[in-house]
Amino acid sequence: MLSQLMMLFGFFSLLLILVYWVNRAVRLFDQLIADGQTLGVFLTLSTLTLPTIIRIILPIATFAAAIYVTNRMTSESELVVVQATGYSSFRIARPIAYFGLIVTVLMALLLHYLVPVSTTELNKRQAEIAENATARLLREGQFLTPTDGVTFYIREVTNEGELRDIFLSDSRNPLETVTYTATSAFIVRTEAGPQLVMVDGMAQNFETDTRRLGTTSFDDLAYNLGTLVTLPDPSRRSARELVTTEMLAPSPAILAETRRTAAQLRAEAHERIARTFQPLVSALIGFATLLIGGFSRFGVWRQILVAIFLLILIKTIESGVTNVVTNDPGAWPLTYLPEVTGLIIALVLLGWSIRPAWLRGKRYQGAAA
Repeated sequence: MLSQLMMLFGFFSLLLILVYWVNRAVRLFDQLIADGQTLGVFLTLSTLTLPTIIRIILPIATFAAAIYVTNRMTSESELVVVQATGYSSFRIARPIAYFGLIVTVLMALLLHYLVPVSTTELNKRQAEIAENATARLLREGQFLTPTDGVTFYIREVTNEGELRDIFLSDSRNPLETVTYTATSAFIVRTEAGPQLVMVDGMAQNFETDTRRLGTTSFDDLAYNLGTLVTLPDPSRRSARELVTTEMLAPSPAILAETRRTAAQLRAEAHERIARTFQPLVSALIGFATLLIGGFSRFGVWRQILVAIFLLILIKTIESGVTNVVTNDPGAWPLTYLPEVTGLIIALVLLGWSIRPAWLRGKRYQGAAA
């Protein structure tokens, strides 16, 4: 049974990962190609998003595998035979529990290490791409709009990197519009970000309220391109990039880096730990819910719907708990409530399935009376 669960888990995981990955990859591909990036950059970034996708997929694939195997064993009367030999529901559920624990270990590896590390690397690569995003402005003979209210034009870009005949209009300020024209310009990278150094030009300042136009000639003028291209700070990590051990005992440097309090980081760490057990809960609920239905020639679709409803109920509790803990990090013990609730539901259902004949007997006696 365990081998069947693992095989089907691998199948459902691969299928769902492909669906999620293709959906994200299409949007990422369009964005990168529009920015002039290569296929290698696309493959690198899409690969770095896989741990996050797999983290979402694992509980779903675990539930699907448990449902499929249990449904097949029920329809082929295998579970009826096993129960007839004296095995209790808890004994039969052992392979399911082992299966859930195996996936839980994989989930722990993802949540506590792979996802933070891949997120850090992904942010670094995106910062590099954003740093090179000024290349989007280096298009000859085109009026470009890198951001709302800004129009940029270059007549020619030489092999030495000189930009000739520059036009730059900035109307983001509703009170004035500033238009720059220059004979030539260069892009210079500084610690503050890329700068457009314009040479031998003019700045025209048009005040919209007074309708006055002022002009200023200049020999050279630096314009901060960072206002046109948002450059992330790769030196500052977010809470998602921290491994769980760093969040449980954050140092002052980490608190300053993430701009979070120690209570907030610890609450998020406990949320990760609690979510680690989602595959175990999903597998047990899927198995236990189908087990109470017994054999039926009409199938177990009702039990499957009940199992899906129970998972939705647990996710609803999880959403409510997340809102509470976000507002009050000191209430972090509540983060374990969804998983504890799921385990209790699974144990209750397994206990209920031990005496199906007794329950049916009571129902029949009540009908006869």
